[in-house]
Amino acid sequence: MSDVQDSAVYEAFKIEQRGIDLIPDSERVMRPTGLFWLWAGAIWNVEFLVYGALIMAFGLSFEQALLAILIGNVSHIFLGALSLQGPETGTTAIMVSRAPFGQNGNRLVALFNWLTQVGFEVEGLALIVIVVQDMFGREHHGMGDGTKAVVIIAAVALQFVVPFLGHATITRVLRWLSVVFIVVFGVMAILVIPHYHHVKQHASGAGWTTALVLIISAGGLGWTENGNDYSRYLPRSTPRRGTFLAATLGAAIPSILLEILGALAFGAGHGLGGASTTSGIIQALPTSFSSWFFWPFMILAIPQLFAINTLDLYSSGVTLQALGVPVKRWGAVVIDTIVAGGATAVVIYTNNFFADLSNFLDYIVVWLAPWFGIALVDWLLRRGSYRPLDLVRSMGGTYWRNGGVHWRALVALAIGMVSALMWIDAAYANPAYVGPLSSRTNGSDFSWAIGLVVGAVVYAVLSFRSVPRETVEAAEAR
Repeated sequence: MSDVQDSAVYEAFKIEQRGIDLIPDSERVMRPTGLFWLWAGAIWNVEFLVYGALIMAFGLSFEQALLAILIGNVSHIFLGALSLQGPETGTTAIMVSRAPFGQNGNRLVALFNWLTQVGFEVEGLALIVIVVQDMFGREHHGMGDGTKAVVIIAAVALQFVVPFLGHATITRVLRWLSVVFIVVFGVMAILVIPHYHHVKQHASGAGWTTALVLIISAGGLGWTENGNDYSRYLPRSTPRRGTFLAATLGAAIPSILLEILGALAFGAGHGLGGASTTSGIIQALPTSFSSWFFWPFMILAIPQLFAINTLDLYSSGVTLQALGVPVKRWGAVVIDTIVAGGATAVVIYTNNFFADLSNFLDYIVVWLAPWFGIALVDWLLRRGSYRPLDLVRSMGGTYWRNGGVHWRALVALAIGMVSALMWIDAAYANPAYVGPLSSRTNGSDFSWAIGLVVGAVVYAVLSFRSVPRETVEAAEAR
């Protein structure tokens, strides 16, 4: 069965005209299987292999890493939960976020998310440059500044194409790529597992929580603000169970398998020669497979990185529209491509990628966790009922409230963010910061959990009467 129904509008390899506007029922031709393979095609990716090896480089034993991977990837239920509003509303995640925050209050959320999406784009583009640099190094040829500039420009230009074309093209391309990547994963597993050697190391409980934060922020929680961007092309009648399972399992299954393989590769490569940074691990990973596998691994890593970046670039474009920048979706993709390319150049030329990545993954949780908690509670209080036309209005309507600002949500977000900062361990970030609760618990990091819970609870306490009443009044006014 095809992943989409027949449609003259929703076609691959044509420029998508829809941005943050509502997707008409006639154009909602995606099926849950298409959503599953969209996420699977993005996540079958060398990035997640690196994450598995990277947490081992933190000093975890394989058993500790396995526990962090399994527990951390339960967070993909968050992605599943925030993919349920797409079929109901027909619009993007950050536009649905107008329901709890209001049209103007949500601009702050949109700004945070835009910076987050661009950050993930920079991570992917920088990894592509690092892969190419390692390929040059394999042949004993260094990459000068001029060559790096050419590689960055070429990567940015290639990255632009699929997000520019839009949702249907992304779905089709990632579906094709997932088949190739699954085969490659099987080959890697065959090469690695027989050569695994137990690495004699064991991290403290605090070190384990740091690894857990990385898995959660790069995984289920880190994708929540993208969920409805891709599920909005599902028909309104799609069973919630189907949407939830497609998004959750499509992302979680490859993430778990690849991160476990990355941890095993760390052992097969005898600690990857002591590599402890992302770029060092990428360079050392192929040695844990087989010497002949270096070139196939590196060559296939490039389209994998482009694939995952496609989702970030598409979402950053519609987020820029939600922020209020008056451009079409494809125009927003152009802007974000240029910004991400410039930021990638800064990261590459300052040669501080590992620190920059650590900073990014440490601090995005501070806003993302409470925002997710608020968005989920708001959905529950409304029992999944929204007024889509009011979500896309620039002024007035159900979600306008006090000049387009819902202060209850902003207060909950602020308190949740402060709470997250109380229990964060960003000792190796720049700026370095360790929260007081983390200091008193030997460097543990539960920023994601406390931010999520506090943001959700504060919003529930402030809004448990007003939001259901608002929803009932909106339904009666129809």
